[in-house]
Parts: sequence; structure tokens; C-alpha cells
Amino acid sequence: MTAALLQVEGLVKRFAGLLATDHFSLEVGEGELVAVIGPNGAGKTTLIAQLSGELAPDEGRILFAGRDVTRLPVHARAAMGLARSFQITSIFPELTVLQNVALAVQVRSGHSMRFWGAVARDRSLADEAATYLEEVGLAQRADVLAANVSHGEKRALEIAIALASRPRLLLLDEPMAGMGPDESARMIKLLSRVKRRFSTILVEHDMEAVFALADRVAVLVSGRIIAVGAPDDIRDDPAVRAAYLGEEVA
Repeated sequence: MTAALLQVEGLVKRFAGLLATDHFSLEVGEGELVAVIGPNGAGKTTLIAQLSGELAPDEGRILFAGRDVTRLPVHARAAMGLARSFQITSIFPELTVLQNVALAVQVRSGHSMRFWGAVARDRSLADEAATYLEEVGLAQRADVLAANVSHGEKRALEIAIALASRPRLLLLDEPMAGMGPDESARMIKLLSRVKRRFSTILVEHDMEAVFALADRVAVLVSGRIIAVGAPDDIRDDPAVRAAYLGEEVA
């Protein structure tokens, strides 16, 4: 594995006595995509929330680019290059597709939060946003209200918004959620194109996507990692089949 960009050491999170994250440790290398899989209730979203800074762990630490970020807030981690997408789409439906991305460019570049005035004065905001739309295949939908694009296009828009932050690490929380087969296939192609530019943690139930995209797979059960390895090794691991895929092991 390449040098670690993200190091997670002994992370623990409890909710009223329930151990949601059980001494979780993992490293993610530069340019590596690590998928985190597990059954519903395994603690995947709780883990992502701790990595992004939305939720504070009770124990353990998180190192990003060699810096301890365990107690840093979301905005400080984002400024360092850590970007997150969500299970539920988090776009502004009343803005156009281009305006959603231009807003992300504006926030990253430190422009005044008087958004429309900034866009009017500085066309570079929209021009840069257009490059991210081109990258995710939404260039022809730039002037459409975000409320009026398909579910798969909304997911692609979220990726464009994340790219606009110029991340070093992407935290993708079920980007294929709610998609049909065709939309999922398009999203896999999109993530395949961009994944080598960033380190990525991908939480996903779509096993076709996981095995197509991941360099390594971490299997989470009841907040605890039971296996980490190459996709083929995880696919063939008896403990994984028993705990996650529901197969009996002789």
C-alpha cells in the first residue's frame, strides 16, 4: 500500500451503552479506494460521521495527512481536503445544476457569501464549476433546476460538488442508493474515472460497485472490522460470507 493519507486508530463510539464503533482501525493510502461494507446497523454511517467531523468519537484518534484531526470540526477538515457525500441527496433544488457547483467553488475559494453578486462579478466561479459538470457528465444539464434532474443525475451532481472542494479524500456514503441498474452502471463508470485522483472511502451496499471499484474492502459487523483485504480475498472469506452474505460455513 502507498503512504497512508488517513490513519484511524482505535476509534470507539457509544450511544447509551450501545457500542456503535468498536475499536476501529484502518489506513487509507494516497490514491487508494477502500470500500467499507457490512449489514444494516453495522455502524458504517456512524463511522463516516466521525471521519468527517460531524460526530466526535469517545476514544481513539484520526490522523489526516499526518495531522491529528480527531477534535477538528467539519469545516476545518474540509479546508484540509476532506469531502463527504451523503446517503440522502444534499443539493439545493431551487438552484440550477451549475449554480449548485458554483456555490461549492465559491465556498472553497473564500469569496463573499453574497453568492449571486460574486458570480456576476467573477465569471471564473461558473467557468470552474462547468469543468466539474463536464467531468461527471452533466455539462448538458447545467441550466436545469436541480429539482428537475433524475435521481442518478442528482448523485452525479453531488460528486461534482465534492470535486469542487478540490479534495484529497472523498467520503462517499452509499452513492448508488436508490439507483436502478443503468444509473448504478453510470455511477460506477464515473467513480472509476475519478478514483485515482483522490483517496476514497466508499460505503456501499451494491456489491457489484464494491468489487468493481475497491482496491481493498473492509468488512464491518456490529461496529467492528472482521476482515480487510483485496476484493477477491474478501469475496472468498468464509467469515465474511457467514457474517455478511448470510452463508453457512461448513
